[in-house]
Amino acid sequence: MSLINTQIKPFKTQAFQAGKGFFEVTDQSLKGKWSLVVFYPADFTFVCPTELEDLADKYAEFQKLGVEIYSVSTDTHFAHKAWHDTSEAIKKVKYVMLGDPTGTITRNFDVLIEEEGLALRGSFLVNPEGQIKLYEIHDNGIGRDAAEMLRKVKAAQYVASHPGEVCPAKWKEGEKTLKPSLDLVGKI
Repeated sequence: MSLINTQIKPFKTQAFQAGKGFFEVTDQSLKGKWSLVVFYPADFTFVCPTELEDLADKYAEFQKLGVEIYSVSTDTHFAHKAWHDTSEAIKKVKYVMLGDPTGTITRNFDVLIEEEGLALRGSFLVNPEGQIKLYEIHDNGIGRDAAEMLRKVKAAQYVASHPGEVCPAKWKEGEKTLKPSLDLVGKI
């Protein structure tokens, strides 16, 4: 079953954020704003820091759109802090890093590799009402592109604020959208 338009499931966990230290985050923390929840396999690995650094480089652009980023792995919030303190790439991360050592959040979003206790690379956009509006799951050998995630967030926000319009393939902010109707059938 697809997770699209489903409500996020309840969770409560500890988080680390540079400048704020440790604090609790729940499913309710994500409501009221757009949230990008980004799962990755583990701290102190190889592809993961490249992705988190890429997101860190675009974090200000996500914030301008009212989007908070939450990175999640099955590591603890303590491991996140240690990684932040020792990795040049992760030192750039200013968004929230969620610890999920029990695998609750990772299971909730259906990205847990049970036999390994690690997450697949999953990206989920949650709207202010707590519904999953888009997601993408990768094999762990395939890194993601923050610029492409940013484009998809803009498209999702556009569609949410413009009922009756849809964004075609490769749509970018400011480009023409479509208004589905019988007049368009067979003409695109």
